[in-house]
Amino acid sequence: MGFPGTWMTESESVVYRVVPKCACSTIGQIMYYSDHGEFFDGDIHDAATGLHKWARDESQALINDNVKSHASYAFTCVRNPYTRILSSFFDKICGIQRNGKRYRGKLVPLLTQKYGIEVGGDDGKQEFDQIESFRRFLLFARDTIRWRRPMEPDIHWSSMSGHVSTFIVNGGRYDKIFWTEAFNDGMGQVLDAITTPHTVDLDTIPRFNESEGHGPKRAHPVEDYFDDLSMHLVYEIYHRDFDLFKYDFENPANKMPVGEIDLDEVHAKLGE
Repeated sequence: MGFPGTWMTESESVVYRVVPKCACSTIGQIMYYSDHGEFFDGDIHDAATGLHKWARDESQALINDNVKSHASYAFTCVRNPYTRILSSFFDKICGIQRNGKRYRGKLVPLLTQKYGIEVGGDDGKQEFDQIESFRRFLLFARDTIRWRRPMEPDIHWSSMSGHVSTFIVNGGRYDKIFWTEAFNDGMGQVLDAITTPHTVDLDTIPRFNESEGHGPKRAHPVEDYFDDLSMHLVYEIYHRDFDLFKYDFENPANKMPVGEIDLDEVHAKLGE
């Protein structure tokens, strides 16, 4: 299976396991800058040069050898499951993507027909009941993850622990897992631990939020979207994410972690 979703700088200064909706655009641009002294002109996910990616055939042998020998510092980044699934809904379901079309073509019509989800009209800008539609989307997300119906789960709402685990199961080991909510602190620790061709000043790095502006603005506080049933569904889908990455399941309003991530625990439980 190898190391899907893994990126590595060309200098092999650092290895990163991408977790969708967890600051991956900013992290990718920082890695690119650390090698080249400039940012990639465009969405870093589109970069076909300047950064090794498992999706590039010519990068796979290099990534495989590096990760299996733990030749470079390896890390990933996680995010509160409540805000992550909300972000996925507004970006991927309600939003128009950068190609000017809906995400995955027929997905939104399917959700409208089978789950009664509204998305703000053809352009995603019309008024609609965000809370009701989001809760219906949660049912759909649960169905894809638990029963793989009416489709396979999408990388943007499949569990973070699922993404993180493939790296471990196939022979990798993380040196650091940090939280999106404490980005500068976590990314700073990564940069302090490695040597890069170009120095990165985190205080001046822009945030590359490529999903921003795709969809409607969230109209309510995070906690308003989650009633008791929604919280139950979220825990059913993401219980390992809450447990391993120390987020607060009991209070959707608290996006901050409530404990420290135990790397040994993560490797033990996700390496099974």
